[in-house]
Amino acid sequence: MLAVLIVGYFALMFSQAPEFAQQYRERLASAVDELTTAIQIFDEKANHAGLDRQTALNIYASSNESSLHQQVDAMRRSVARYQLLSDQLEDLAAASSVLRPLVIARQPDDRIFSDAWRGFMPSFPVSLAGVIWCGAGLLIGIFGAASVSALFGAVARFRREALSRASSPIKGRALQ
Repeated sequence: MLAVLIVGYFALMFSQAPEFAQQYRERLASAVDELTTAIQIFDEKANHAGLDRQTALNIYASSNESSLHQQVDAMRRSVARYQLLSDQLEDLAAASSVLRPLVIARQPDDRIFSDAWRGFMPSFPVSLAGVIWCGAGLLIGIFGAASVSALFGAVARFRREALSRASSPIKGRALQ
């Protein structure tokens, strides 16, 4: 019975991987959109002053104002995050639905991952990707159940052998 529960658990959990990947992808796209907007606003302001982004950042960085230094740091972090998230979004778009969970697992964004997990709504796996991930979960569940069964079997055999040795009359006399 325990084996069936373990196998069922893994099948159910793995079958949700494609749906989680879809929800992660949607949040990732939203984050890229927001960063794009922030960077475009900064670039427009710099262009309005006759500067490109890097020149504006350099001018802000060389200023004596600490608030401008903070803005430079924030914008550089935003640009770096935008690039990282955009690259992952492109990788997800290029991957098949079966491979998307692996693309995310390779380098998930912690903030987006935790938000997607908190808001995750399971679905019934009717897609081919869901069925494949369900099958992977079944295989891992079977392996897990076999491992647990082997462990319990080994413990039971060890206990039986220990009890058998302790109650053996030959060994009992040899110790006297």
